[in-house]
Amino acid sequence: MDYNVVLMEEAEADLDRFIAYLLFEKKNEQAAKNLLDDFEATKISLSRAAESLKLCDNPKLRKLGYRRINFLSHRYFMLYRIEKGTAFVDKIFHELQDFESNMS
Repeated sequence: MDYNVVLMEEAEADLDRFIAYLLFEKKNEQAAKNLLDDFEATKISLSRAAESLKLCDNPKLRKLGYRRINFLSHRYFMLYRIEKGTAFVDKIFHELQDFESNMS
């Protein structure tokens, strides 16, 4: 089953912030392009495998139905929940961020 993937406003802001950092702080257009390409590829993977990924280990996130998908080539991941055949991506994090305290 293919899932519709919806990027929520906060997740979109997260992605924009990461891209802006690469473009304006690191001044690396290629890195920003690579991250965007990886995001798009990960989104396609999510559309195909949303329900097959396990629920988060954190009890609060698990109770809310959150799952995690890692970007295919970068150290970022999406937290998402599934409702009626749609995967709603609520947040995007770098793996070094303390995501559990930001979502609980």
